[in-house]
Amino acid sequence: MARPTTVPQARALRRNAPETERLLWKLLRDRRLEGLKFRRQVPLGPYVLDFVCLRYRLVTEADGPFHEPAQDALRDAWLAAKGFRVLRFPNTDIQLRDWQVIARILEIVGTPPSQP
Repeated sequence: MARPTTVPQARALRRNAPETERLLWKLLRDRRLEGLKFRRQVPLGPYVLDFVCLRYRLVTEADGPFHEPAQDALRDAWLAAKGFRVLRFPNTDIQLRDWQVIARILEIVGTPPSQP
């Protein structure tokens, strides 16, 4: 359950997403990635998750310059205790190697890529 303060925060983050998150959202939205349903800026407990696929309990995070490893470790541990797996991708991977990001997500969910 989301905290009351995280809902407005999630809405603001959706409206003002950094460029890297917008790029990743283009790849994940509308079930474009093998039919996987992702939601963005999802409030969960004390956190707002960048992207989440609830079916596979998979959280995908775009790690920009404002992420702190110590805080991320606490967050990841909290999410793991709730049964979520967390994938973190540096901005450069999202911008320059988006195919590797996609391949890693598909590897985690066990969905083989579709044939063209």
